[in-house]
Amino acid sequence: MQASTTKQERYRARLREQGLRPLQIWVPDTRRPGFAAECRRQSQLVSSDPHEAEHLDFAAQAAATIEGWE
Repeated sequence: MQASTTKQERYRARLREQGLRPLQIWVPDTRRPGFAAECRRQSQLVSSDPHEAEHLDFAAQAAATIEGWE
């Protein structure tokens, strides 16, 4: 166990020397029971929002400014 820890520490030290830093993010677990149902529920809520078309148009305009995004 000690050898792998030391190897990991050396690996992380090399990455830091390259100007990188570790970052941990948490994302929704798409395998969790009820995930799809919750997605549907939220989508239905948004679809009835009178501002949704405006938000989608804004997102489309923003994406159009990104080179290669089509």
